[in-house]
Amino acid sequence: MPMSARRPPRRTGTLLALLLLAAAALPAQARDLARIESPGQVLAVTIEAQHEDRLAYRVERNGQPVIASSRLGFLLGDGRLERNLELVDHSSSSFDETWEQPWGERRLTRNHYNELRARFAERPATPGEAPRRIDVVFRVYDDGVGFRYEFPAEPAPRQVRIRQELTEFALADADDTTAWWIPAFEWNREEYLYSRTPLREIGTAQTPLTLRTGNGLHVSIHEAALVDYAGMNLARGDANVLRAALTPSSEGGAVNRTTPFATPWRTIQIGERAGDLVESSLILNLNEPNAIGDVSWFKPAKYVGVWWSLHLETETWGTGPKHGATTANTRRYIDFAAKNGFRGVLVEGWNPGWDGNWFANGWGFDFTRSTPDFDLPKLAKYAAGKGVHLIGHHETACAVSHYERQLEAAFDLYARNGVDVVKTGYVCDAGDIQRQDQAGGPVVREWHESQWMSNHHLRVVQAAAERKIAVNAHEPVKDTGLRRTYPNWVSREGARGMEFAAWADPPNPPEHEATLVFTRMLAGPMDFTPGIVSLVGRNGQKLRSTLAKQLALYVVLYSPVQMVADLPEHYAKQPQALKFIRDVAVDWEESRMVDGSVGEYAVLARKARGGEEWFLGAVGDDTPRVLQAPLSFLDAGRRYRAEIYRDGDGADWERNAAAFVHETREVGAGDVLELRLGRGGGQAVRFVPL
Repeated sequence: MPMSARRPPRRTGTLLALLLLAAAALPAQARDLARIESPGQVLAVTIEAQHEDRLAYRVERNGQPVIASSRLGFLLGDGRLERNLELVDHSSSSFDETWEQPWGERRLTRNHYNELRARFAERPATPGEAPRRIDVVFRVYDDGVGFRYEFPAEPAPRQVRIRQELTEFALADADDTTAWWIPAFEWNREEYLYSRTPLREIGTAQTPLTLRTGNGLHVSIHEAALVDYAGMNLARGDANVLRAALTPSSEGGAVNRTTPFATPWRTIQIGERAGDLVESSLILNLNEPNAIGDVSWFKPAKYVGVWWSLHLETETWGTGPKHGATTANTRRYIDFAAKNGFRGVLVEGWNPGWDGNWFANGWGFDFTRSTPDFDLPKLAKYAAGKGVHLIGHHETACAVSHYERQLEAAFDLYARNGVDVVKTGYVCDAGDIQRQDQAGGPVVREWHESQWMSNHHLRVVQAAAERKIAVNAHEPVKDTGLRRTYPNWVSREGARGMEFAAWADPPNPPEHEATLVFTRMLAGPMDFTPGIVSLVGRNGQKLRSTLAKQLALYVVLYSPVQMVADLPEHYAKQPQALKFIRDVAVDWEESRMVDGSVGEYAVLARKARGGEEWFLGAVGDDTPRVLQAPLSFLDAGRRYRAEIYRDGDGADWERNAAAFVHETREVGAGDVLELRLGRGGGQAVRFVPL
């Protein structure tokens, strides 16, 4: 049961009671209004009023500036809301609880913060006019800050059209700051390789955006609890300033809401080590608790399926002589899953609509019928008899309104047949989501992270939850921690996954996964689809990975649904690799970042939930390296059998990718394990208590 303790708000009656800093350190005419520190006094946030009473904030860590004076405010349909703002009142409170995730990278999560709520009213331009009001709320943790705007209730509800946020993030140590980022508002959604550049070279970037300052501090900017709002991107202003850039709406502006409402949280994670960002629970903690009740019906698990063959083009989504989603072929995958203890079998291409140019016309998809060569009830019954569940697939090709009209019937079909996980898809160019509010009416276009699409994804998740179905969304809206509120939203894509290693030009480079750990993965679980033990994509294209690295990905890149993505016949040729994939857990009691550097290497250790085993995964980049991994995460006083799956001598993704060694040794918490990673290499270890 969650354990919590809350202190009542502390109110101040006058501005004289506010905590002030030295005025000499502030810009001309700026004055401090309120200040709050984190529970351990590591971070401090100050709200200030600048020239013309424009609102701004600053963040310090151990007395040193991290975020310099950064403006707050909006461009609204009825003008700017950023200046002539008077502080009406403010209050502070503290909160401390430990709550339990039903599944996750750790079972128990502490949520400990101090909160500052500041209430502002705009001096009206016309005497007697009712002032516009807005609250700014900061929650300050020892490892980061979350803040949001709240438009309060009014005597009568008021329509608010937000054209743009004026929220800024001004890095105090900008000159030598390095950024890892992908571009926003480009055609390929979130599926780009990360650029590593100086801060001043960022264009418009998606979040999470990861930064390393000149003094070695690591910072990530993102958002939490994206509900009924447009996704936030970051556009560079002056050299050290990043400014919110909301995703546009077909309705004009970015967001249309009725008071009262709150924006998503704008988040700033801060740590000494890159690993501090990975171990932070800030994003999850800023979301509301579970809203759908018991989800014990969802079982974290591994799955196989008709998928990699489609990317190899040895089978097809469309019907015909190479159709992958046939009854006979699916039975083969069910048998393979049952033999190896894998719970799920994904089948893509099972329903009408894939024939022809489906990418250009998702209006032909039918989510309530199977193709003639795929017997869903028969296969579901066959799978159930072997302890296996089919995983559903709903590709919309971005005809989203067409999908919504079939949504309940489609989920009812799955529920009748024991399908309790569905992979959804939104394959189309960014900005080309097709919205049709009335059947037969005009079709308008939306971005994948528009307000309308953030609401669509919640409609899908809620409809699925009513039928005890979990959702794994591909080409999704970004992850902002809503898995806490809707724990049937179990995973998503939202980055370049393994299919890009099969056919992309360029393919995923060796450093890709060691970058994802400190960027995309800060948002939440990713369905990366690892485990390609053949190490070869379409037309013989080499994966930039060794065999050991493919195993390490099951530990390094977290998801409660992990695909065993290669073909059954390829696993038959790699029995030792298959053994680790069978053994590795997918649900964790706790997770530790042992070592890591953004885009270079990442070493993570995780303890299996409900058991005593630990697992370690290490992935590197294009540079061979030797790392030392202290095993202090192991339980003190116990000895373990370390089952090691590592790169062999001369392992190299380009010349000797299959060089691979499986060995065992006895270890304990006081030992240090040497990790030797080849080019594109990795290492996976299972620790079994003796």
